[in-house]
Amino acid sequence: MTPEPPLFLAIERALGRVRSLCLFIASVALVVLVATFGWLVFGRYMLNVTPTWVEQLALLLVCYIAFLGAAAGLKDDTHIGVTLFRDMMPIPAQKVLMIVIDLILAGFGAVMLIAGLTLMRFGWDTLLPMLNVPESVRTGAITSLGALTLLFAGLRALVRILRFKAWSPERLEDF
Repeated sequence: MTPEPPLFLAIERALGRVRSLCLFIASVALVVLVATFGWLVFGRYMLNVTPTWVEQLALLLVCYIAFLGAAAGLKDDTHIGVTLFRDMMPIPAQKVLMIVIDLILAGFGAVMLIAGLTLMRFGWDTLLPMLNVPESVRTGAITSLGALTLLFAGLRALVRILRFKAWSPERLEDF
């Protein structure tokens, strides 16, 4: 098997760093979520004063945790997929189908990015209750997932197209 071109390795390294950043931010958000719920329990039962902002912060953090985690799953190709029909096809057809799926995912990411930007512009003047931050902070999670989906799936499609034309790995796992 011929070695992989340096461009592919550079793209993969860069996308791996973006994926790691997504997981880091989602992990920090999860720690903050757990800590704020600890504060909620302490405030409610020890101080007899319930902090009301915890629920709104939790909703905000869950959006980022879920969407950044989904983006990392897309990069790792661990998202939910049904491969029964693809696996029944010959290898060249499977490769073409994988490229088409990546292009569809990238298109979906572009739509999410555009719609998310529209929502962010629309909600900038509305504040989230209890937190006093713009609603756009919450819709930023949708926008970031759209951008990351476009980035991860679009670049994976591009690399697969280049591999299909020039390098054409023998094993489907390397594709």
